[in-house]
Amino acid sequence: MARRLWPIAFALFAGCGDARAPGDDPRADPRDTAKVSAGAKIYAQHCAACHGAKLEGQANWRARLPNGRLPAPPHDESGHTWHHPDSVLFGITKRGLVPPYAPPGYESDMPAFSGKLSDDEIWAVLAYIKSHWASRDVLDARAEMTRNVKRP
Repeated sequence: MARRLWPIAFALFAGCGDARAPGDDPRADPRDTAKVSAGAKIYAQHCAACHGAKLEGQANWRARLPNGRLPAPPHDESGHTWHHPDSVLFGITKRGLVPPYAPPGYESDMPAFSGKLSDDEIWAVLAYIKSHWASRDVLDARAEMTRNVKRP
């Protein structure tokens, strides 16, 4: 299944990451236990209310709410977070779902965390999230997607 999804994700978001794949950013290294531990605490405080304490997301996260917005997606392997390169995940977390991460005028309940979290804290949260992506299918697909991603 993961291999069938990657061309769509790549076309939409220009890439994605093995526990460290070629296009991954070392600042979000899921093997850095200190960073993952710090990220777990930050995630619990700032992200779990919407994305779930176990990264499970909100119920029916693919179905639009009455206000037209989508519920918070899971960040575990059942969601699509792993389809995105680290640079996109960082940008969405820092700036919210605004261009270039979403079409102009897109409405989302995802807040921008710029001013609430430092860049280092955002990278720690991403390391924590990525530490939950362990299946070979996800790691292989993410490595293939991120192979040509250019980091800023």
